[in-house]
Amino acid sequence: MNGWLLAIAQTLFMAALAPLLAGWIKWLKCRLQSRSGPPLWQPYRDLMRLFGKQVLLAESASPIFRLAPYVVFSVTALAGSVIPMLAVGLPTSALADAIVLVGFFALGRFFLALAGMDVGTAFGGMGSSREMTIASLAEPAMLLGVFTLAMTVRSTNLSTMVSFLLVSEFQIYPSFVFAAMGLVLVAVAETGRIPVDNPATHLELTMIHEAMILEYTGRHLALMEWAAMLKLLIYMVLLTNLFCPWGLAQDLRLAPLALGLVSVMAKLLVLGIALALAETGLAKMRLFRVPQYLGLAFILCLLGMLSHVVLEMN
Repeated sequence: MNGWLLAIAQTLFMAALAPLLAGWIKWLKCRLQSRSGPPLWQPYRDLMRLFGKQVLLAESASPIFRLAPYVVFSVTALAGSVIPMLAVGLPTSALADAIVLVGFFALGRFFLALAGMDVGTAFGGMGSSREMTIASLAEPAMLLGVFTLAMTVRSTNLSTMVSFLLVSEFQIYPSFVFAAMGLVLVAVAETGRIPVDNPATHLELTMIHEAMILEYTGRHLALMEWAAMLKLLIYMVLLTNLFCPWGLAQDLRLAPLALGLVSVMAKLLVLGIALALAETGLAKMRLFRVPQYLGLAFILCLLGMLSHVVLEMN
């Protein structure tokens, strides 16, 4: 029972922390650009304001358009519930399979693309087309990177991967280095960050994610924005805990859990700084160069798998 309560509390904590992480990154970017910027809690204000506004629907909107925000947010929250954030060995570990996680993201993307095309606007269809194109290139690279880790751990279960690194002697695996670089590129593309997409833009020639949610208002838009923040947090937690899992709790006692909380907060703090620095120093690339970018991610993950076969297999 304590394990299930902790799993539920971890999911609620991730949902509550996601807007703070988005606010932290935005505040850092403003500071790096010599601007004062909004306060850290501004995303919470924006979500509360959107939840309080009236929902306006187009006359051509179908039930899919109304259902999509709830499905996208629910699937994203479910994906967050299965990843090891504070501790390993939770009851949700049985579902914490990397392939299942990719399936959750694919299901959310499917409904998001359907919602973008549902109303029939040019922007929505354009954004959905671009989103599915990027997904078709990013998902193989992500799966290849995960399989690279699975070849060492001999399991695709995320909790098992983290536990293996926690109990094993520290050493640098060349395959893990290549896989980490590839998965970082995939995470940037999947979360719609610079240089693949700009979450702050509304220019029709460049927007991808924003084009699919232009017709949403009120609580529907709030759920879409919240799901995007939560997805960014999930990818950050995955990257930190898969490749730097030290500090995570291996049992459900209070002291290890407190250490796991401090550890993951420190990692997210550092990773947020790195992301803000990268987005400040980089410009958004042209859309036609995104396949080359994701091709590089796929090659890095492939090199990781080949290095495991050549260098690490006994």
